[in-house]
Amino acid sequence: MATNNVKGTHDVIATEANAYSMVESVMKSLAELYGYNEVRSPVLEYTEVFSRGVGQSSDVVRKEMYTFDDKGGRSVTLRPEFTAGIMRLVIQNKLYATNELPLKLYYCGPVFRYERPQLGRYRQFNQFGIESIGHDSPYNDVEAIALAYSILQSLGLENVTIKINTLGDEETRNNYRTALRAYFEPHIDNMCEDCKSRFELNPLRILDCKVDEDRPIIDKAPKVSDFLSEASKARFDVVLESLDALGIPFEVDDALVRGLDYYSETVFEFHYQSLKGNNYGAIGAGGHYGKLMKDLGGPDYPGIGFSFGIERIISVLSDDDLLQNVESKLDFYVMPIGDESRQFALGVATILRSAGYKVDMCFDNIKMGNMFKRATNKRAKYAVIIGENEVKDNKVVLKDLEVQTQFEASIEELVDVVDDLFDQDECCCKKEGNEHHEGCCHNQEGEHHHGCCHNKKEGE
Repeated sequence: MATNNVKGTHDVIATEANAYSMVESVMKSLAELYGYNEVRSPVLEYTEVFSRGVGQSSDVVRKEMYTFDDKGGRSVTLRPEFTAGIMRLVIQNKLYATNELPLKLYYCGPVFRYERPQLGRYRQFNQFGIESIGHDSPYNDVEAIALAYSILQSLGLENVTIKINTLGDEETRNNYRTALRAYFEPHIDNMCEDCKSRFELNPLRILDCKVDEDRPIIDKAPKVSDFLSEASKARFDVVLESLDALGIPFEVDDALVRGLDYYSETVFEFHYQSLKGNNYGAIGAGGHYGKLMKDLGGPDYPGIGFSFGIERIISVLSDDDLLQNVESKLDFYVMPIGDESRQFALGVATILRSAGYKVDMCFDNIKMGNMFKRATNKRAKYAVIIGENEVKDNKVVLKDLEVQTQFEASIEELVDVVDDLFDQDECCCKKEGNEHHEGCCHNQEGEHHHGCCHNKKEGE
């Protein structure tokens, strides 16, 4: 019997894997531009990290965690989200005491939730996110939203809807919970079982219910905006005014509460409908938290964070035809003719790879025409042809597979020759209409080397 992957997981292969790398690279690069540094927390944590950090009333803790006892009888959990584990990492390693605040961290990796697989959503999926810890300024909230928005724009997603709300401070939430209990009490017996549990644990979670029959009751519930303290009103006004000043579009959604218990003050989601008409809902989200670090045994430091589901981002980009340039391409396909040429050809491939070029080589004893077909299928730009004469004369034949021209190059001059080829053909800062930008990879003599990185506006 064939062995298949576990339901809710999927294999990432070839072009899709390239897309993951591209998306993650964009996210990491932009986070670093904002002053964030990478951390990597374990996939496995003691269950208490999530039950205390995420909250007993959240669906994540109540229904979706992969939790089991290890061989020592200790309850451990595959991480269902990053933030609680990042807080544990910060507390255990005392990063708050050895670094300037706010402590700005980013992460990327797999998370696990036992939920129904659906469009762009799996039981094992990948998240990228940031946490800015130790500063309570509303401008810190604004900067986090600006970073998330710039990531989506850099990936080519133009029509992003940012939904934003405030859950207020502790005073606000205490008063709001009291009002919600009073409102839902006469209705709760007729609502779903999840809502009944949420009523006892945290009535704010009822607002996040997805059961259609419960929505008419929920839609008439009191709004948190009616219970905001003066301090929370003022803070939220600063956030909204600052987003306006930065030209970041948003809509206030006073029903937005997010699904994790640790949120307070600013919460937000990024919604998107693809050009194919698929409504992905939230492709990323985040918010401010006030007591999370203290609840996990650390100092009383607030923070702000967000995360993106990489799979959902990839699916959206695919729908919008924004993944056209992620297919693997070779710079050179080395084609030895006859067994006596293979050792020499392997040396040529090694020289080119050492110079930073993508190179593959034919090891099969096949006809020249079939080797050219392989080179084309591998999307190689040049074929490197090596026969008996080339070995004897210590040279190769280079053939441009796009324009079908060819010429010879000695091994001694090979790297200089191919560098010149790629300078002429691929260096966008030498093409008309494209300007070289700061950070382009050139040596001190001003010469471009292979792998030069350019931003999108100036020609990638």
